[in-house]
Amino acid sequence: MVFHLLVAVLALLASGHVFCQSLSFDAHEATIDSVHHDLYSGLTTCRGVITGFLSRIQSLNGAINAIITLNPYALAMADAMDQALGAGNTTGLLFCIPVLLKDNYDTAGMNTTGGNLDLAGSQPSVDAPAVVALRQAGAIILGKTNLHELALEGLSVSSAGGQTVNPYDSTRTPGGSSGGSGAAVAASFAVFATGTDTVNSLRSPASANSLFSIRPTRGLITRNGIIPISYTQDTIGPIARTTKDVAIALSVMASTGYDPNDNATALVPASSLGKDYSASITGGSLKGLRLGLLSGFFNRTASNETTPVNAAMDAIVRKLQSAGAVIIPINETIYNATAISNTLDVQRFEYRESMDAYLQRPTLKGTHPQTLQELYDSKNYLVIPSQYEYVNTALTSSTSNTTYAPIKSAIQNLTLALQTTFTANNLSFLIYPEQKNLVVKIGSPSQSGRNGILAALTGSPVVTVPAGFSPKTNQAPIGVPIGMEILGRPWSEEGLLKTAYQIEMLTHIRKMPVVAQAYLEIMGFENVPNVMPNVGNIPSEYPIGVR
Repeated sequence: MVFHLLVAVLALLASGHVFCQSLSFDAHEATIDSVHHDLYSGLTTCRGVITGFLSRIQSLNGAINAIITLNPYALAMADAMDQALGAGNTTGLLFCIPVLLKDNYDTAGMNTTGGNLDLAGSQPSVDAPAVVALRQAGAIILGKTNLHELALEGLSVSSAGGQTVNPYDSTRTPGGSSGGSGAAVAASFAVFATGTDTVNSLRSPASANSLFSIRPTRGLITRNGIIPISYTQDTIGPIARTTKDVAIALSVMASTGYDPNDNATALVPASSLGKDYSASITGGSLKGLRLGLLSGFFNRTASNETTPVNAAMDAIVRKLQSAGAVIIPINETIYNATAISNTLDVQRFEYRESMDAYLQRPTLKGTHPQTLQELYDSKNYLVIPSQYEYVNTALTSSTSNTTYAPIKSAIQNLTLALQTTFTANNLSFLIYPEQKNLVVKIGSPSQSGRNGILAALTGSPVVTVPAGFSPKTNQAPIGVPIGMEILGRPWSEEGLLKTAYQIEMLTHIRKMPVVAQAYLEIMGFENVPNVMPNVGNIPSEYPIGVR
């Protein structure tokens, strides 16, 4: 399908003929199902769908700063899909579904910057396999989202993209590192977006933007073609407004299967190959589920930042109990996110080697540094002060360091301890807040209080669901979103998504941000508009070119 559509797009561009006729489409909170309903019933066209989302980006991105660049071929691809629709050729789970990619996914025809100025001219000549899978399923890549530079932290500020703003509270960050994806999906800039997760980066923006996401078991989706940080900890996945859209997106992204360029994909069991996670999503039940509540992942000291999280979690736990779930307190002292991160995080050892290999691939064209050291010698970068030590240590470290092997062994012990907790308590899943406190303010030293490290080191799958909101304030007219993680054993994505769906149906917590609620004029685009990120809003606390 992709080849035939590409031929159609090239023919349209060569002829100079553009289809300007489209039926308007309301992109507010649109889902895969709602897009397909309107498209297949003749209420809109594919161009109308794409125009609806582009209109929102054009009108609202100035306030949120979530987009680094848009795909100049998006409308031409929509026109080609309208031709396919007219011919009755509408195959693919994601036919005409607009998707935004975090700007660390290699995308042929678009630069992949990682939010870094020194990579502004970096041009992959081939798509990452996950991007290939999205295109083959019919998705239209709408553009690339901002991120915390090179996905190294969670404030979502970068030298190439500026500071992304939380659409629920303009004084706060959107979480990260996939914060541009989270803010964009919350504001209905696309049906869903992609992210990466080395410690928290798919789950933090889902939590901070009242969204759903999944960090899959390490190996389920190849990481080939993604700007890397850590072989041990990196994963990729989708962020969406509903569990079902996460399930459909995961099904497509995981269809890549075994990839010799990422040997972790060899671990995928036969039962997880080619699975449609959306097919059985409604078949779960909360009754009888045994959910372990990690007490060590809470901060019970009362404050304006922690109390709303504790209140939201206590409320959702009560709802789960009322629906028949059994809550088992887990008080083992091993589950201390700060201690785990301080002793077992291996990014510093793996980062330089992984990045050097990425930068030296023959498929990476354009202008870009050849090594991580060259990138950081350029002065065209942003490192937040709390990470100066991290970056400088990473530049002189490798997997040959004498301390690396003992830490990897300790990670194996942690993984075994986690499985022991599951077995000893006969648990279905573990639950805990994604972040002990509200997502931090813009200009903060770091995205403190997050709990993602346990899944990151053990390779466990996690679904994040909305858990509630903080009290309303002038800055946050409906409150600041709060999210809950649900962690499962390896390859338990199907059960996790069923459980997340049941919680979504039980609680109906998600709300769109006020800034995104207005009904906007649908613009008539002949071409995809040029959206420029606001790099002038970078907080003074984060000076460019300093480490």
